[in-house]
Amino acid sequence: MGGLLVLMGSGETSPTMVEVHRAAARRLPAGARAVLLDTPYAFQENAADISARARRYFARSVGLDVQVAPDVAGAGWVFSGPGSPTYALDRWNHSGVAGDLRARVRSRTGVTVLASAAACTAGLATVPVYEIYKVGADPHWRDGLDLLAPIGLRAVVIPHFDNAEGGTHDTRYCYLGERRLSLLERELPPGAAVLGIDEHTALLIDLDTETVEVAGRGGVTIRLPGPATDSDADSVPGSAETSASRSAPVSAQGPATVPAQGWVTVLPAGTRTRLAELRRLAEGRAGAPAPTPPPPTAPQARATLQETIEAGERAFAEAVTVPDLPAAARVVLELEAEIVSWGADTEEDAGGVDQARELMRLLIARLGEQAATAGLRTVVDPLLALRSELRAAGRYDVADALRAALLAGGVLVEDTPDGPRWSAVPRPR
Repeated sequence: MGGLLVLMGSGETSPTMVEVHRAAARRLPAGARAVLLDTPYAFQENAADISARARRYFARSVGLDVQVAPDVAGAGWVFSGPGSPTYALDRWNHSGVAGDLRARVRSRTGVTVLASAAACTAGLATVPVYEIYKVGADPHWRDGLDLLAPIGLRAVVIPHFDNAEGGTHDTRYCYLGERRLSLLERELPPGAAVLGIDEHTALLIDLDTETVEVAGRGGVTIRLPGPATDSDADSVPGSAETSASRSAPVSAQGPATVPAQGWVTVLPAGTRTRLAELRRLAEGRAGAPAPTPPPPTAPQARATLQETIEAGERAFAEAVTVPDLPAAARVVLELEAEIVSWGADTEEDAGGVDQARELMRLLIARLGEQAATAGLRTVVDPLLALRSELRAAGRYDVADALRAALLAGGVLVEDTPDGPRWSAVPRPR
């Protein structure tokens, strides 16, 4: 079995990464042992629930029977994801798992998938995300696993690179923001690069063929800091501008360079290139432009849940305006299907499944209101069809919410041996 290293920025147990996982799993021989390392989140009270959700995701969406285990010896496939990078590092170094992970890459054996917090540990240094962002520690590095050294990459890995959850403050770069990342870059060993992986994006490194692919919705950024300057020495926390923040603009076509201020290169999703090219970019060596992505040959990455929520709100509003109640009912049903498919995600995006459920109940209430203002049969028949589909899928709680919304709109639904029956009744006051 050939070796494959997959680094994910986020979305590791979401529908957006299903195809990436499936492609990796196809490399496994029959009966290969698949291991989930729960170490990054093992300290959490809900660790067992997170593991159960992850196992359910891999079983249903990828076709992998994954076992939670403390070691990776002999495993054909290893996965680790969200939590605390430093908690994982401390325990992996103490238990020997760190050495086993390095050996997998060095021997170019097996499939190793590290995402989110676990991906943070893969480079020569690790960002202590919890300590800096949550506790308020000064920006600093911890030694990483340095899994990339055996393949000639001198870099740190920063997932969640394009995170935008902060709203009014900068949470890019795994919640560091530009100011803190700029400070940290100056502390890296000479010649070390930052390898930033966007959310819902994966960097796949085939260790046998030495080919590299970027898959998902975002891109992979290679950043190299410029040499320290007097202005850098004067930089203090809170400063709005540092040398790195003035660095070259990103480019999908290749490195835009300002020699005194560093390099920034973005490889967008769809890029396929050689590992040697990735090394060249990470070393800041001049040469041919970075490869551009070929024409799409595979389905585009699936929308995130947040994007689905926003699209559903727009589609529902348009359908109600027409009015096209069957179309509005389909929006609710599609939203319900999305909620089910995202239910196993162990690290939900902003809003997440709870926000989607809240929206769905709001839309159901609005459908009920339509029953009071439009021709009853025009409204009720598609809503009863929706309710039947929900019941068939086992979503009785949502079906009951729809029934209550119809009653509020003046429609009483009764279940009979011959199917549901409805009648108009005075609206509750």
